[in-house]
Amino acid sequence: MKVKSKILIVAGSDSSGGAGIQADIKTATCLGSYSMTALTAVTIQNTQGVKSVVSIPANEIYNQIIYTSKDIKPDAVKIGMLHSTQVINKVSKSLDEIKIKKIILDPVMIAKGGSRLITNQAIKVMKKKLLKKVSLITPNIPEAEILTGAKIKNKNDMILAANKLIELGVSNVLIKGGHLKSNNLYDIYVNKKEIKVFLNKRLNTRNTHGTGCTLSTAITSFFSCGKTLKKSCELGIKYVNSAISTNPRIGNGHGPINHLNSIDLKKIFR
Repeated sequence: MKVKSKILIVAGSDSSGGAGIQADIKTATCLGSYSMTALTAVTIQNTQGVKSVVSIPANEIYNQIIYTSKDIKPDAVKIGMLHSTQVINKVSKSLDEIKIKKIILDPVMIAKGGSRLITNQAIKVMKKKLLKKVSLITPNIPEAEILTGAKIKNKNDMILAANKLIELGVSNVLIKGGHLKSNNLYDIYVNKKEIKVFLNKRLNTRNTHGTGCTLSTAITSFFSCGKTLKKSCELGIKYVNSAISTNPRIGNGHGPINHLNSIDLKKIFR
């Protein structure tokens, strides 16, 4: 497989390997993108929960982004866990300096086990400083509720929340519907011109750790290769669904998905 694009991933680490920057690197690599990283935090966690979060100094996050991009200019940037106002301000400043147009924001706020990963003040700064700079934001339903203040109980509520995010300055929104209790799973892509509903059957498994990180990085990888944003969302969702359906059943809690589902090894490596 040849390298198709270069992406810069700004995100936190997951010591269990299923989410965070570990999942991001696996996803980008499996889809043909070369990944650079700017680590924002180290989380001590496993499939059963988060034990603690250790922050990387905001200046060092800024330096990672600037120094890396000076040498290897990314085709796109994926942003994940940003846990403080200082970090968001520095990341926002770095984006102004590296001048990359394709930016995907996964507003990581709550871990799979329910642990809060961002402060309320940081959420306010994110809405003010970052939302207008990104090409796409990919919140799940709890994150969309936090960002908009709206309660989401069905597909129409998802669309209303997406439009509220657009009013805040976001160009494109993909709200992930995995938290709704239904047999069908709706992921809804919205901008000022269109609404696209991606419909899939819900897969009955608790092994969904890292799906949000994986999806946003998959979208970034496809988008960085020149595909449209809507097509990138469609392909990213297909990749994640395949990764969920072939999950390796690792861990005693919310296990990771199978990032290798896209790889077909040649005979020489078998």
